[in-house]
Amino acid sequence: MTQRVELAAVMDRLAVDGLVTDYAVAVDDGDWTAYRRLFTPDGRADYRSAGGIEGAAGDVASWLAEAMRLFAMRQHLIVNRRVSFGVLEHDTGDTARVQADYVNPMRLAEGAQDAAAGAPDFVCGGRYGFALLRTPQGWRVREVVVREKWRRLPG
Repeated sequence: MTQRVELAAVMDRLAVDGLVTDYAVAVDDGDWTAYRRLFTPDGRADYRSAGGIEGAAGDVASWLAEAMRLFAMRQHLIVNRRVSFGVLEHDTGDTARVQADYVNPMRLAEGAQDAAAGAPDFVCGGRYGFALLRTPQGWRVREVVVREKWRRLPG
């Protein structure tokens, strides 16, 4: 492997890592326009294991915008990112898969059932599965699947 190829692989890894971080920040900040921009035009998201929906990224963003109103604070912590690059149309590195664990503390909004100030009221954790595609605009999410493994509710 040449230094040029190694540098390209490192740059792709950094770009993919940035995309996963941008995903978490968009959800935590409720920036649904930014969330939609992270996906390919045919991108999909699957939140069914966490009690949500599965569908086109734009539809899921609309659902998330409504569902996340229950929470005044959200903070994804995404760790243990495992990245693998794939081949599309005989070109190395056009696709990537990322498997990453998450912990997501959230605080219920004022007026929400069992809302309390201070520490998060709701904490969940699990694993994301991202399928990514290199596009002319950079790396984008083709699919994200949430696999919630646990949750702790108020009380």
